Amino acid sequence: MQHGPAANRTDRCHDRCDHLQRKLSWAIVSVAWILLISGAQAQESSNPDPLFQSNEILDVRIVAPMSTVIYERPIDEELPGKFQYTNSAGEVVEFDIKLRARGRFRLDNKNCRFPPLRLNFVKSQTKDTLFHKQDKVKLVTHCQNSSTYREVVLREYLAYRILNVMADASFRVRLMRITYVDANSKKERKPHLGFVIEDKDRLAKRLGLSVLDTPSVDAKSLNPEYANTVSLYHYLIGNTDFSSTRGARADTCCHNHVLFGNDDEPVWSVPYDFDQAGLVNAPHASSNPRFNLANVKRRLYRGRCLHNDFVNATVASYQNKREEVFQVLNEVLAESDKSIRRTTAYIEKFYKTLDSERALNKEFIKECI
Repeated sequence: MQHGPAANRTDRCHDRCDHLQRKLSWAIVSVAWILLISGAQAQESSNPDPLFQSNEILDVRIVAPMSTVIYERPIDEELPGKFQYTNSAGEVVEFDIKLRARGRFRLDNKNCRFPPLRLNFVKSQTKDTLFHKQDKVKLVTHCQNSSTYREVVLREYLAYRILNVMADASFRVRLMRITYVDANSKKERKPHLGFVIEDKDRLAKRLGLSVLDTPSVDAKSLNPEYANTVSLYHYLIGNTDFSSTRGARADTCCHNHVLFGNDDEPVWSVPYDFDQAGLVNAPHASSNPRFNLANVKRRLYRGRCLHNDFVNATVASYQNKREEVFQVLNEVLAESDKSIRRTTAYIEKFYKTLDSERALNKEFIKECI
C-alpha cells in the first residue's frame, strides 16, 4: 500500500482519469445522439415524395385545350386545365393545373404527333395528397398513336427504373394511364401511357445537394464512383445522346444530365431523357452521328480513363444487381412477351460483356475517353 506523496499522486491521477472518462462517456453519448438524429433526418430527406413511393400504374384524366397543345405546341404560354385521379379511398381528386408543351426533338411535330408536356400544379391544392410537394413536373407522353409507341414509353420508363436499381442518385418516375379530354370540344381520347419524372429540385432535396447552374464541369470534379456507374449505365442501355460535362450547343451544362453538388465536394452528374437509347429502340431514334455507329442499338462506352481504377468495383455492383435488373424488366414489360424477349436479349449481351475479362478490357479500359 502506498503512503505519502506517491499515494497522493496516484489518487489525483485516479480523479483525473475518472473525470476524463466521464467526459469521454458524455462525448460518446452526445456523438451517438447527433448521429442518430442526423441519420433520421437524412433518412427522412432521402425518401422520395409520395407520388414516387409506389410503382403501381396511376389512372388519371387531364382536361385542357388539347387541340391547342397538340397543334400549336406553346412552350412560353401555360394553358389552364384540370388534373384528376382516384385516391386510395376511391375518391376522385381534382387539381387545377397549367400545362404547356416542352422538349426539343419530340417537340417537333415532324417527329412526334403528340408532344411531351410540363404540368404545373398549385401546391396549396396538392397538400396532403399523393401529389404533395409536386410543383412543375415533366410528363413523358406517347409521341405517336400506335401500339409501337406504347412499348416505347414502357421501355423508356424501364430505363429510368434500371438506374433507380443502380443508384439512389437518379430521377424517380411514376407510370400513368392518361385519358386526355379536350376542354373545348369535350372530345375524349383513348387512354395512353405516359410517366412523370421527379423534379430536379426535389431530387436535390432528397440527396441533400444543390442543383448546379454552370456552363460546364471538369471531369476531374465528378464523383468518380458515381460517374463510373453512370458511364456503365449508358453503355447498358445503348445511349450516346448525352454529355456529363458539357451542354448541347450554347446550352448550360449538361446535355441530358443535371449537375448536383455542395461547395467543394465532388459533383454528381445525373442523367435523364433516354428516348434515343438502344434499349428504348424508338422508331424515331438515331445514334449520335459523331460516333459512326451502325444503328441505335450498337453500344459505345464513354467512361473516363481517369476513372479506370473504379471499373472493377462498378462491374461488381452491376453483377450483384443483375437479378434485380431483370426483375424490374419483367415487371415493367409484363404484358408484352415480344418486348420482354427482345429487351432481355439486349441486356443479356451487356452482362455477357461483364462476364468476360477480355471483353471488359476491350470495351471499357481500351475505349475510355
